[in-house]
Amino acid sequence: MTDTLTTPQDRRIAYARTEGQGPGVVFLGGFMSDMTGTKAQFLQDWATAQGRAFLRFDYSGHGQSSGAFEEGSIGDWAEDALAVIAALTEGPQVLVGSSMGGWISLLVAKAMPDRIAGMVGIAPAPDFTEDSMWAGFDEAQRAALMRDGQITIPSDYSPEGYPITRRLIEDGRRHLVLRAPLSLPFPVRILQGTADTDVPPAVALRLMDHTDCPDFRLTLVKGADHRFSTPDCLAMIADSVDHVSGAM
Repeated sequence: MTDTLTTPQDRRIAYARTEGQGPGVVFLGGFMSDMTGTKAQFLQDWATAQGRAFLRFDYSGHGQSSGAFEEGSIGDWAEDALAVIAALTEGPQVLVGSSMGGWISLLVAKAMPDRIAGMVGIAPAPDFTEDSMWAGFDEAQRAALMRDGQITIPSDYSPEGYPITRRLIEDGRRHLVLRAPLSLPFPVRILQGTADTDVPPAVALRLMDHTDCPDFRLTLVKGADHRFSTPDCLAMIADSVDHVSGAM
């Protein structure tokens, strides 16, 4: 069953929550994805079978939440995550961040480190608006973005492509996590497919090298793509949540 939470910024965030024991598990989805995806629903079923508290939600402009996608930014979506975790969970939480959700997880961990029991990243994409999008645009795209405020880029996941706004790029620069020291004082597990063409393994390696984390493990899965949703990949996600919870 889906409910809604109104955030301090007056955004209505759709979420699904199941009660259980801690540490709770929070799933943070990717760019233009929603909480009905394969990984989110698999984790909810897994958490229910384990008797674990679980929360999944849609960022504003995504899925069933309020707002238009084009109006959102990394900062907005981090605010959404902070609001739902603060209002809807109790005690330590394990953050499971997929792609952009990995970046959002890192921002949440910086804002409320005392609430984080551990983190599992699935092809995490920190700083992607700068290091992937902006860095990959040609001069014509950059000029159009600055002039018109928005461009559309092709995507394997949407026939219409992805609308990218000037605000998304400029706000992303205010939330970069790989340009300053990044302390993660809890267990971290990163799962990364070697066949991922959207977020290549080099990003996970850069994150591992950059962080100050006493218990950081990166697993490369040969042949896995960005979706990371085969039965074997899903089982690895559940195992990683288990290991992080046990390493507390």
